[in-house]
Amino acid sequence: MTASPAADSLWPTCLEIDTAAVVANWQSVRRGPTASVVKADAYGLGATKIAPALHAAGCRHFFTAHPSEAMAIRDLIPGAMLAVLNGLWPGLETDFAANDLTPVLGTLDEVDRWAAHARQNGRALPAILHIDTGMNRLGLDASELEVLAADPARLGGLTMRYVMTHLVSSECPADAINETQRIRFAAACARLPAMPRSLANSSGLFLGADFDSELSRPGAALYGVNPTPGQPNPQRSVVRLRARVLHVRDVPQGESVGYNGQWTAVRPSRIATVSVGYADGYLRSLSHRATAYFDDQPVPLVGRVSMDLSTFDVTEVPGLAAGHWLDMIGPGGVDALAAEAGTNGYEILTSLGRRYKRVYL
Repeated sequence: MTASPAADSLWPTCLEIDTAAVVANWQSVRRGPTASVVKADAYGLGATKIAPALHAAGCRHFFTAHPSEAMAIRDLIPGAMLAVLNGLWPGLETDFAANDLTPVLGTLDEVDRWAAHARQNGRALPAILHIDTGMNRLGLDASELEVLAADPARLGGLTMRYVMTHLVSSECPADAINETQRIRFAAACARLPAMPRSLANSSGLFLGADFDSELSRPGAALYGVNPTPGQPNPQRSVVRLRARVLHVRDVPQGESVGYNGQWTAVRPSRIATVSVGYADGYLRSLSHRATAYFDDQPVPLVGRVSMDLSTFDVTEVPGLAAGHWLDMIGPGGVDALAAEAGTNGYEILTSLGRRYKRVYL
């Protein structure tokens, strides 16, 4: 394509983010109350733009990882539950309460500190209780669950919004750990005071009715990552990434391209250099493996991805010239690029840098 309608001369790269597609993806997995996970700046796509769009569409439950992420969007989603997955850090009780943040409590110490703060201030405070059922990162372990089950009064002063757990391998439906976690979670909930449950993440929503709960927590599926690997992606693509061609040169047979001469032309070739590299989140592991597109025609990446530049073999595209734009994410979406990089769509999205002209559609 000869031009990008969203680009101008100051920006050699362009990242278009379709907030309507994010909303459509949320609506497509919505089954009753459905949260939106907007941690890591909405998976790298801009929480201050995406959270308000989801809120306007009716979402009333949001999750971030850190309190700073929550504070950045608190005023943009009035009246919504805004929960912090990584827990209640010591000394932040006043900040959480003052800004109506809901901590996800994953230790007895967090439970006790938050309950004490509620009692000291004479008002109930919202909380989510996290039970570990196999991830072994955050959440009450088996011994802490025993203590809390024997003394549920420790939750006094708290409004328990939900009890949750985190699925280990929900994108692999045949993995036995899914059913093990479901059974462990049900057993844990049966030993605690009654409270609504939150179980399924993006892929968990596709595991069947046994994994339904009172609040699902999709994240990656909202941003176009396939929650059903190996199957057609049920979600809409959200991002379009383009880079301007800076230069096209003829490279004779036998000449190499890029750092350390890792690619050598086996025929007279035309090489296009574009202004995107690993400083932009176009990962170095894409070297020799990625494919870009010009008017839907694939062109292979050759040589190593460097900090600011990447090179593509455009010998089969005679009309391509400096000033044209390559689509860096092709028809397979972010998952196809992730496969070329040997990673997942989560890392691709969250790695996207700040040197793109960002356009929200």
